[in-house]
Amino acid sequence: METSSKTARELYAEIKANPRRPRIGFGSKACVLNVDLQNAYTNVDEFTTAYETHPAQLKYVNELSELARKKQLPVIWTYVAYLESGEDCGVWGTRTDTPDSLQNIKIDSPRAALDDRLRVSQSDIVFRKRMASAFFETNLASLLVWHRIDTVIITGGSTSGCVRASVIDSLSHGYRTVVAEECVADKHESPHYANLYDIALKYADVVPFTEVLAYLNAYVPAND
Repeated sequence: METSSKTARELYAEIKANPRRPRIGFGSKACVLNVDLQNAYTNVDEFTTAYETHPAQLKYVNELSELARKKQLPVIWTYVAYLESGEDCGVWGTRTDTPDSLQNIKIDSPRAALDDRLRVSQSDIVFRKRMASAFFETNLASLLVWHRIDTVIITGGSTSGCVRASVIDSLSHGYRTVVAEECVADKHESPHYANLYDIALKYADVVPFTEVLAYLNAYVPAND
């Protein structure tokens, strides 16, 4: 194992600055997958579990989502929430049982609701998940097959949790996977940058928001 005195942010900055870093690249048709941008994780003024990394995160998510809609590409939102009993949280809910605990994000509660700053359309796909990955025990994979998607653009949080899990499952399902850097967030910079480093090295392309925007702008729907 290599040792280093560099921070996670510094390690990520090194690979980001490497012009020879190989890319997977965008494919022919993408979706935008917005992971768990719900009050429990975005509303820092109300919930202690919430966090903010880039101040324009939600604005950028809205821009990507709106452009994807205009291009007739699927926009997908996930949120995590559980039964009043919390039993459907499974072993994930056994660690703690406080008002801030995961299993106490109840269906139809303020913590479960998508942030009001987000612009969600009636044509968007919104579904509840129970585990970290957006793919686990949901119909996401079959939806992507139906829409003939080969590229999954991921935003949301947390970088070290549900984003990472969704990225790995996206790759495992055979999708080109792209993380919009300014559109993901975490509670602390160390796990945030450590996981961006891992994702960029192993599982997906981590690219600036502007690069994702440029791809979407250039996309031409097949029936045009």
